[in-house]
Amino acid sequence: MSKRATTRAIRLLASVRDADEAVRAAGGGADIIDCKDPAAGALGALGADVVHRIRASVPAQIPVSATIGDLASEPGPVARAVREMAAAGADLVKVGFFGGGDARATIAALAGLDLDARRVVGVLIADRTPDLSLVAAMGRAGFAAVMLDTADKASPALPELVNDAFLSAFLERARRAGLLVGLAGSLRLRHIPPLLALAPDVLGFRGALCHNEDRQAELDPQSMARVRAAIPPAGQDAWLGRPDEEQAR
Repeated sequence: MSKRATTRAIRLLASVRDADEAVRAAGGGADIIDCKDPAAGALGALGADVVHRIRASVPAQIPVSATIGDLASEPGPVARAVREMAAAGADLVKVGFFGGGDARATIAALAGLDLDARRVVGVLIADRTPDLSLVAAMGRAGFAAVMLDTADKASPALPELVNDAFLSAFLERARRAGLLVGLAGSLRLRHIPPLLALAPDVLGFRGALCHNEDRQAELDPQSMARVRAAIPPAGQDAWLGRPDEEQAR
């Protein structure tokens, strides 16, 4: 493993569905609070009012991300949803690319949005034949990051769907595009050690943080603590939108 891989800060993203869970996750050491409705799909969106309450409930130095829902790649509707979540206070707005529609036109439309320092994160879906060539387009469009996730949460977790060689190639492609890079998709405690070795910037969790590993159950402080203990603390720094600085460490 390279020296860079051993020193890269890896951040814990915790998906929450309301302000109470957000407070619990922040208190448990989450580096990023992710607003998501687990009952509404892979990237189910919460209401803008809920996102606003979540942003107000956690310390300002903790970034808040928000999904826009499992929308088709249509520039108009996606751009409107991104603006709504940014206006609600999300520092990062996550946009899924599930296949179909016009992904490149959607990325181009997002490049032109004035989000007042908010940033977009592209999410490619591992179990929907992801088009990895979109990563470079996201970099050119000024996205902050790209994540690899899964759509079917009842199917195997991300590390069981794709091998380490695929994940390494995805991470390298993202870094060449100047993007921060995250991995998610039904991740469990057992998946953390091998994923740490790959050195992504972010590891995202929902089910592993909940009672009985049920992503639709409540966030469980003990489960949160186990996941937090397995990931070395990243510390607080001004990393948003600065992948070049991050990679130079």
